[in-house]
Amino acid sequence: MNKLLSACTALLVSFICFEASATPSTQIWIPSTDIQPFKKLHIGWDAYIGTASGGTEGVLSNGGLTIGVLPFSKVAMEVGVDFRDGNGNHKNPFYFNAKVGVPENTFSKYQPSVAIGAYDFGTKKDFSTYNIVYGLVSKNIWKLGRFSFGGYKGGVGVENAEVLFNNSTAGFLVSWDRVINELSDKLWVCIDFQSGKSSYGALNFGAGWNFASNASMILGYNIYNDHDMYKPTVTYQIDINLF
Repeated sequence: MNKLLSACTALLVSFICFEASATPSTQIWIPSTDIQPFKKLHIGWDAYIGTASGGTEGVLSNGGLTIGVLPFSKVAMEVGVDFRDGNGNHKNPFYFNAKVGVPENTFSKYQPSVAIGAYDFGTKKDFSTYNIVYGLVSKNIWKLGRFSFGGYKGGVGVENAEVLFNNSTAGFLVSWDRVINELSDKLWVCIDFQSGKSSYGALNFGAGWNFASNASMILGYNIYNDHDMYKPTVTYQIDINLF
């Protein structure tokens, strides 16, 4: 575990990042309705590797911490901070996120999970203030898996939001995920999609494996909606609950 944490820290210092989201608890790309339990500290590291020449090249990455902050069983909340240094000058690299929600089946067996949140709230006005707010509902349906749907609005309170988002400041979020118990309860698969022609718009699919009760890794593929501006990437994501 110590070696893995040391490796993650080294990656955080050495890699160069791009517009990968400052992330709350997510699926592969979009936010999820999952929320960190009270006092549970989570470290996440997402890396994106370009697969086409002339596109997004090298290793681009985002790392951060998230913690649950509400001691309630029926309502949960998490807050987080991420480090992303896209231009390499180490200025304004921090982005903040938060989410509050109600777990599935809290009030009845038919009740979906509901979450509202915000992410990529930067510190440099009109430069890193992507300021995305969103809402999501999700529901596990029999053995078919969990289905999620919601919407987002970017550039909240930002004058040049249309420029930051390439005239795609709002859209929808959708995903499906499932633990493949037929093979192993450690294996998870997911497909998610965020609409829009900005750097946030993408179709993503992949699989994850739980190496331990508190550690997992996802391997996935990202196809961006603006094919001319953003070329596909492979992503690997490390998630660890520290305590």
